[in-house]
Amino acid sequence: MAKSHALFLLLLLLLVDACRPSHQQDQNKISSDDLAALAAVKDSLTDIPGSNFFSTWDFTSPDPCSAFSGITCSLNRVTILTLGNGVSSARGLAGFLSPSVSNLTELTQLVLYPGLVTGPIPPQLGLLSNLRVLSLSNNRLKGPIPSSLSLLPSLHTLDLSYNQLTGTVPPGLFTGLSQLKVMILASNQLSGELPRIVSAGILHLDLKDNSLTGTLPLRLPSTIRYLSASKNMMWGSLNGLQSLSELGFLDLSMNQFSGPIPSSLLRPPLSSLFLQRNNLSGGVPTSLPSSSLMYGEGSIVDLSHNLLTGELSPVLAAVETLFLNNNRLTGRVPEEYVKNVYGGSTKTLYLQHNYITGFPLEAGLGLPDTVSLCLTYNCMVPSVGFKGCPAASGGEQLSRPESQCVVFNHGRSIP
Repeated sequence: MAKSHALFLLLLLLLVDACRPSHQQDQNKISSDDLAALAAVKDSLTDIPGSNFFSTWDFTSPDPCSAFSGITCSLNRVTILTLGNGVSSARGLAGFLSPSVSNLTELTQLVLYPGLVTGPIPPQLGLLSNLRVLSLSNNRLKGPIPSSLSLLPSLHTLDLSYNQLTGTVPPGLFTGLSQLKVMILASNQLSGELPRIVSAGILHLDLKDNSLTGTLPLRLPSTIRYLSASKNMMWGSLNGLQSLSELGFLDLSMNQFSGPIPSSLLRPPLSSLFLQRNNLSGGVPTSLPSSSLMYGEGSIVDLSHNLLTGELSPVLAAVETLFLNNNRLTGRVPEEYVKNVYGGSTKTLYLQHNYITGFPLEAGLGLPDTVSLCLTYNCMVPSVGFKGCPAASGGEQLSRPESQCVVFNHGRSIP
């Protein structure tokens, strides 16, 4: 009886297995097209000595989706391909990126970790209609950014930074990608001008350290929160930035921008503002857009090395780290700045190389050890604010020559 019962269970198991859908039997099998594409990728890349990323890529494996490093599959198709280990001590990969990557048609993420991969970005990547993340940063990729990347309807994040890419930025990247939120093209050799209008709903745009020219777009998306175009050769006014109410980080330093600073940029939600080393002129705006807003901990504003003139208004007094040095500011420093410096809420205040005539000290108060204050080379003899100065901030001279001060302070000499 027991023997017949065991035989019945065996027959039942065989029947269930026979009835199982074929896709479940082959659920660990990878698509032959994907497998061929992965083989081409492996042939085009190699581990730099000290890296062992490809050690698991054994094409005799019955289940590459589980065995291969950097591979994620769904329904027998590769959906995520991460090339490299991503560990800071890893040496990365060398070689070139095979156009066969485009045969992984279900790919949603393609990530190449830092290494020595060179050659062009394959234009065929524009065929990956499901691609949401394309990150190829910190390699040695050359040539132009393929315009075909503007055809990726699902692209959310594009990071091609720290390569050797040349040519102009395809306009379609700014206008044709409705899902794009993050674009990082920093530290390449890109040139040309930006389009007049950026219609994509970008949140994070990083174009720093290239050779871009021309003016800022007339219209940027109101959604943008992070914008960097520092270390380029751009010019013109900053008027196109006035409506960016969500902006929290702005770096346009080391360009040739000119004209006044829009008062809308001096608002606490924009807590990281870098406009140094331009040709900005006029005075520091006199009031915040809303009197209820205040700068706070972690805020930093750098307006140094410009052509700003006039007396300093209290509008920036609550900034934690403030650089106003190397301008043409005149008059006395408002008491609000002095109060925050001695109270310790302002950690750094650089005012050197201006034409300031006074810093109203409170008798008996000592400067906190945590504060860096520099007042040298102004139209006064500072009793404080010369020990916390950076190197080469004025040499041995504590004050400007009186002949310069008379010109900039309406005949008033050094007090």
